[in-house]
Amino acid sequence: MSAIPSSSDRARTPVPDLSLPLGRPPRVLVTGAGGPSGVCFLRALDGVAERYAADLDPHGAGLYLVPRAYRMLLPPGDAPGYAEAVLRLCRRHAVDVLVPTVDVELVALARAAGSFAAEGVRVLVSPAEALETCLDKWRLAEACQGAVRLPDTRLVGSPGPVEPEGGFPAIAKPRSGSGSRGVILVGSAADVAGLPQDGSYLIQEYLPGTEYSVDVLTDGNGRVVAAVPRARDKTDSGIVVAGRILDLPELSGLAEDTVRTLGLRGVLNVQVREDRSGKAALLEVNPRPPGGMSLTVAAGVDMPKWAVAALLGAPLPERIVHRETAVVRHWQDVVLSPRELGDMGDATEAVRPAGEGDREAAA
Repeated sequence: MSAIPSSSDRARTPVPDLSLPLGRPPRVLVTGAGGPSGVCFLRALDGVAERYAADLDPHGAGLYLVPRAYRMLLPPGDAPGYAEAVLRLCRRHAVDVLVPTVDVELVALARAAGSFAAEGVRVLVSPAEALETCLDKWRLAEACQGAVRLPDTRLVGSPGPVEPEGGFPAIAKPRSGSGSRGVILVGSAADVAGLPQDGSYLIQEYLPGTEYSVDVLTDGNGRVVAAVPRARDKTDSGIVVAGRILDLPELSGLAEDTVRTLGLRGVLNVQVREDRSGKAALLEVNPRPPGGMSLTVAAGVDMPKWAVAALLGAPLPERIVHRETAVVRHWQDVVLSPRELGDMGDATEAVRPAGEGDREAAA
């Protein structure tokens, strides 16, 4: 586990000047602009980058943080040809940096990273294999076994006992998915028997302690330069609305070990929770910018700016340290004229491919 600077060693690191690498503000396209991750990233780059925003929903809030000409519509992230559609937008608008913030689009964009690089577009994304591991909670548990502390995890429908260490109640969750969708508390083996037995669900030891998110920033080689723990004191629909940034080296170290084990890159989020003895264990990894990143920015670690700077070739410091703070978040209105709502500057790539009309949007 890496040594984390103590609070006595902490001094705020100045944010980078994003205009230096290119001699002008970079053009940055953020997808998933209607979600909290996209909004956080766009707000953090206000005034230091030429911001472009894309989403599949023309009412996505982050679209209206940028001028009309810089608003774009896209098909769902799991639609065939999605990466090609994003690449056409990047080419058309001479985008320098692409920041995807939606789980379902990550793998396709990672696989197409070479095509983007050939057009001069840097993509804030981890390698495809690492992403596939993170987005499958069973594969994640297998990959991290022995590297970091984990809750006992078993695949529903596989041979062997169904009751995890610590007994019932236990947590059952789908292998894939986000936002706590499908997560339930099961109280007995009979409850487990009522779950799908096809390997699509797993059962996990219940961790009753405090839950934390650790926001992590790496350089292009995967070296961790910041790991910022925050307590999720109050959440709404899975998004933190009140929290504290804390100095917890054990949690920072667990997150760093997880990131190194998986080979992740960029800005991401590691979720942990304390067990009955107060020891933290890995819950899951969100391998893209987190929705609560504004708390980390408020604590002095401006991950969006540093991530963009790194993609543009600027060296990152050896360590970017944070200060303890608390943040309460609230809705902020974007006021515009009635005719502007839904008015996009570029909707050319929003059409679904033939045969995709019934696919559910995956924002």
